Amino acid sequence: MIGAISTFVLCSFCAFAQYKSEPAGGPPPEVAPAIAQALQKDGVKITNNGAPYCEIWFRTDKPSGAASNEENVSLPGTPMGALLGVIRFDGKGADRRGQQVKAGVYTLRYGIMPINGDHQGAAPQRDFLLMTPAAEDKDLNATPNFEALVAMSRKASGTPHPAVLSFWKADSATPSFTKQGDSDWVLQTKIGDTPIDVILIGFAAS
Repeated sequence: MIGAISTFVLCSFCAFAQYKSEPAGGPPPEVAPAIAQALQKDGVKITNNGAPYCEIWFRTDKPSGAASNEENVSLPGTPMGALLGVIRFDGKGADRRGQQVKAGVYTLRYGIMPINGDHQGAAPQRDFLLMTPAAEDKDLNATPNFEALVAMSRKASGTPHPAVLSFWKADSATPSFTKQGDSDWVLQTKIGDTPIDVILIGFAAS
């Protein structure tokens, strides 16, 4: 019953909030220097009715590797665990599962959602970004495997499940930030030359 009420409150909050995007300036000082140098010089800031919600920066070049044979993956040449960006929550944030994430700075690493009943219907694609506290993730070139990546991200969620954002390769390269469906707010941007969509606000029940 409590879970159902929490879901209702979160979805209602997303439905009535008025989110907007604007330039964010340079990467936050909390990230390691090598990571900061690999990020966009001007990120994107998201506000909620004028109040800061989050800022996000992606890499200027997308890491590449051998193409994956995994099904329903939109970025098959991206190495598992590769660092793709950084996000800062100015107050309490939330991930795609509706888990609360404390204010702070987090790295964003590439993960592929496993195929099992726990994730059925969570997204049409299996590409996700997993958050880790930036203070504990300073190696730009690290590529942790899935188990290690999940363990790192649990430090952001504080639960047995990692803190995740859903994203995928976009069809368009036009930057935008729009509401899609009832409650999802989607940022369209680039990692290097690759256009992507990221759901920054929105809750999936699966």
